[in-house]
Amino acid sequence: MGKEKQYWLLKTEPGEWSWDDQASNGGISNWDGVKNKQAQKNLKAMKLNDLCFFYHSGSNARRVVGVVTVVKEWYDEGGEGVVDVKAVGEMRRPLDLKELKGDEGLKGFQLFRQPRLSVVPVSKEVWERVCELGGGFEGDGKDDGGDDVDG
Repeated sequence: MGKEKQYWLLKTEPGEWSWDDQASNGGISNWDGVKNKQAQKNLKAMKLNDLCFFYHSGSNARRVVGVVTVVKEWYDEGGEGVVDVKAVGEMRRPLDLKELKGDEGLKGFQLFRQPRLSVVPVSKEVWERVCELGGGFEGDGKDDGGDDVDG
């Protein structure tokens, strides 16, 4: 009777922390540095095994590039709230913000309503549509023989 899996989008400037950075070091990192109170509340709401889109922000890079999963829920580290995430896989086709905004199936995506928020909840319907548009992600169990981790 576990709680239903939740989905999120985590934003990072590629110059600060890129997908390549995330994929190295065994794919595990602390997701920290979240200052906005709403984003912190979202971070606190994350549960073990929730899936998150890894989103490159910044003027030249606004796109979904990969998927990570929560491997350690919210904890305090040096007075700052942190969750640990692990790389699941790269999107088969990265999706830029312009393409996302142009898709009818993504109307109401919180990313568009709160564009400055660094931790954004994603509905199951939006998650599935983004995965469909991007051809899924490595590790989703589709065409790569891996385990199905996307629900």
